[in-house]
Amino acid sequence: MNIQKLVLPGLVILAVALLYFNYFSPTDDLGKFSDYDTNSNSNRDIMVKVLTEKGFQRDPEAGGTIFYVEDAMGLQVKVVGPISLPPGMDVSGRVTLRGHYHGDYFHAAEVRIRN
Repeated sequence: MNIQKLVLPGLVILAVALLYFNYFSPTDDLGKFSDYDTNSNSNRDIMVKVLTEKGFQRDPEAGGTIFYVEDAMGLQVKVVGPISLPPGMDVSGRVTLRGHYHGDYFHAAEVRIRN
């Protein structure tokens, strides 16, 4: 009788743990721009690889800094980010961008360095 009382709570705990570790836990994998809806202006996070060899350019017309990144599928995308980027951007391998994708460029409202 006591074992039957432990089975249901044990299954519930197992289900919650599986959901957390498979869905909610952060990963260090690169994201994909193909997961983004180009018609949406909602800001979402994506981790990408910075292409430092293409350089960083300040664009007064766009009001930001332009640089290039690559996603998990190898798609290279131009990013229009804030004027002031985090220090060490030129030597970091990966960054997390928060913004929205327009199809031909990604508008980043925030840039955070990942190690």
